[in-house]
Amino acid sequence: MPVHHFPPALGTLVVDTNSADRVGEFRGVTGPRRFLRPVRGGAGWEAEPVHVRPATPVERLRAENSRRNARSRGEVL
Repeated sequence: MPVHHFPPALGTLVVDTNSADRVGEFRGVTGPRRFLRPVRGGAGWEAEPVHVRPATPVERLRAENSRRNARSRGEVL
């Protein structure tokens, strides 16, 4: 598994492979870790860089659809 030495741009959708392939939005670096936020909102989490990879187009589409659906239900601002 390649280590991504440089963090992605803020707001980029990435996958935490150590957390059941959970998709999150990259929000910054906390020490040696990446700080991710759930796409639908809520508490963020930290992930080791070795476990963070860019989301595929299909994963991005699913995450964005999930966010839109949650927004339409009033769950996300």
